[in-house]
Amino acid sequence: MTTVTSDFATDRSTDLAAALLRVTNGALFVFHGLMKVFIFTIPGTVGYFESIGLPGFLAYLTILAEVGGGLALLAGFKVKPVSLILALVLVGAGYFGHGANGFVFSNANGGWEYPAFWAIVMVVQALLGAGAYAVARK
Repeated sequence: MTTVTSDFATDRSTDLAAALLRVTNGALFVFHGLMKVFIFTIPGTVGYFESIGLPGFLAYLTILAEVGGGLALLAGFKVKPVSLILALVLVGAGYFGHGANGFVFSNANGGWEYPAFWAIVMVVQALLGAGAYAVARK
């Protein structure tokens, strides 16, 4: 038996899936950015970045990207470029922050598996766009 779906139903499902992915990613990025502020503290985050050989100012840029980018995703604003920028942040986190810890994220200090997967998810988000209920559809 062949099932025929309308383009409307397919488009609507994709639209809702993109929105769900966008809102989930946005919330997680806001959480990760604020965790660097309130749990690890800004000086602690700067110190960590410097301890792995990165300039301390990148900690501020990372926090800004995660919180600001997360809020943009939640609102559905500039989703495609924001998603690609956040994918680059995650590639950096995987390489610099977790690369030496091995693949599996359950390794001590977390491996690069999770940031690598999340970076791919962000590329998928960029390809899908904002989805439903967004300030801007691009």
